[in-house]
Amino acid sequence: MRTMTTMGPDRRFCADYPGKLDEWKRLTEQAMEIVRTRDPGTLQYEVFFNDDESEAIVFERYRDADAALEHFANIGHLMERLMATATVTGEVLGTPNETMRAQLGADQPKLFTPWMAAHE
Repeated sequence: MRTMTTMGPDRRFCADYPGKLDEWKRLTEQAMEIVRTRDPGTLQYEVFFNDDESEAIVFERYRDADAALEHFANIGHLMERLMATATVTGEVLGTPNETMRAQLGADQPKLFTPWMAAHE
């Protein structure tokens, strides 16, 4: 079984969103609580900031595409408010199922499929 791995989204705070960091953190804390209590297929969910907290990366890994879709459904109610706090870009790394492939946008997030791995 190949792991469906998602890295991102990469949330960047820019001049367009002044004063939104606290709201982004509050919403991200809510997402983390959902991951801890309702997302058994989430293998990794970590948040990283640069030194001045102007950029954050949410690193996510899922057991498979179904687990990623379950996570997206569980946090869906937070996404509009999160998107209002930051410019968001991201990548999907792995092998999506047909449902996930249909939900991926034309250019965001970008899809990268497996080529080589040290361990299968």
